[in-house]
Amino acid sequence: MTDRNDIGKTDAPKNIINTFAVIIRNAQIHDLNNIAVKNAVEKFMAILNPITAKYGILTLDLIGEFFFINQTRIRYSMEYLLNFDFLLREFKKRKLGSIAFNNTLTTHDLQTFLSLFISSAFSEEPFEALSEGTRHIVSIEVGPPKTLRDREEGEYDIRKTVKETYFNAVSFTKGVMNRIKSGEKESIKKAKRIVESIVDIMLEQDELLIGMTAIKDYDEYTYHHSVNVSILSVTLGHRLGLGKKALTELGLVALFHDIGKLEVPQEILNKPTNFNEDEWKIIKKHPIWSLRAILKLKGIDSLSIRAAIVAFEHHLNYDITGYPKLSRLVKTDLYTRVVSIADQYDGMTSSRVYARIAMAPDKALSVMTERAGTQIDPLLFKFFVNMIGVFPIGSLVLLDTKELGLVYGNNTAFPDRPRVMIVTDSNGNRIEGHAADLSEKDGSGRYLRKIIKTIDPNKYSINLADYLL
Repeated sequence: MTDRNDIGKTDAPKNIINTFAVIIRNAQIHDLNNIAVKNAVEKFMAILNPITAKYGILTLDLIGEFFFINQTRIRYSMEYLLNFDFLLREFKKRKLGSIAFNNTLTTHDLQTFLSLFISSAFSEEPFEALSEGTRHIVSIEVGPPKTLRDREEGEYDIRKTVKETYFNAVSFTKGVMNRIKSGEKESIKKAKRIVESIVDIMLEQDELLIGMTAIKDYDEYTYHHSVNVSILSVTLGHRLGLGKKALTELGLVALFHDIGKLEVPQEILNKPTNFNEDEWKIIKKHPIWSLRAILKLKGIDSLSIRAAIVAFEHHLNYDITGYPKLSRLVKTDLYTRVVSIADQYDGMTSSRVYARIAMAPDKALSVMTERAGTQIDPLLFKFFVNMIGVFPIGSLVLLDTKELGLVYGNNTAFPDRPRVMIVTDSNGNRIEGHAADLSEKDGSGRYLRKIIKTIDPNKYSINLADYLL
């Protein structure tokens, strides 16, 4: 039988969820025989039945805040956001975890299910009512949410893969840069497999991968920074709609954007105090040195040339100020404008020799907001903020419950209500982290928790890696 996970490579999953949400919205307002409901039902079946005929089954799961079809997480654009969020709330209202469609779905079966789905919301035990009612529908089966243990075991495997991908990339980058520094000939294409693995993980679990960039390593800043900029650039490129081939190219050029710093004397690069004027002149030469280093690499081709351009331009601002100084004004490359945003954000939120205290993620976004339109591309930055979130992953926040929470996931529908890991109780005692969704409400419709302000994790000696890993 055809691998049913292949469905995730098509547009069908998001269309299924979007159309299913439309059916339920219409069925809640109109009679099931209304033309609007009938049209939505026909459209849904036209998408669904060819899939069940091909794959044998289609399973729609809600795990956490995400929908999965045949075990593949479904990604969606902003145009589908309201319907995805609506369906998520309807599932949670009924304590529903999954719907499996087997065989060919008939209009009668779907209408029967819709009637049960709507009426179950008014039951004291909504899932039990829905489950009991659907026992007689051959082509539809419902299931409860996965248990916390099931979810944690699944997430553990995912997190393990993400961690391995990230640290393999750091190790590879360190090895490549050391070999280049010692005079060996390297090729940019050697890094292609590493970047492809980053792209593959990003397409499945972008939040976990972005979370890895929040874990900074002071001692090996250069290598972590290169990988972080590559990850952030690829993720932003995906939000811009770039295809997989372009994302791999973008990740590669981002990985080598700072290669010229290998020529900066270590006593300057590791200076614990601010640079003087002469030292800044040397630091500002690294884009030119990066250009030269890339053009010396083995196998010059169009990708190497583009990498050289980005490395040369990444400190040129959106308004063409910055450095190196140009004799005439030219528009910077799209990849340059993406890498520049990723470079600035990771640089500000990292500890370095001359900046031991990293800037809080939300503060860095605030600074970058002031730079939008002059130093950085304002349109690309809007996409970046949407990607990172109002409270970026790695932010430490004080909640109205007096608990401290570490942001580990965004909430697209409610940007100011991310998912957090509770790290201290209301009395300030350190506790083993447990997850909390700030969009959760109590029985009266009030939010259980809300953010009061962000906190500097350094003041509380909180190691992000202890929780994010």
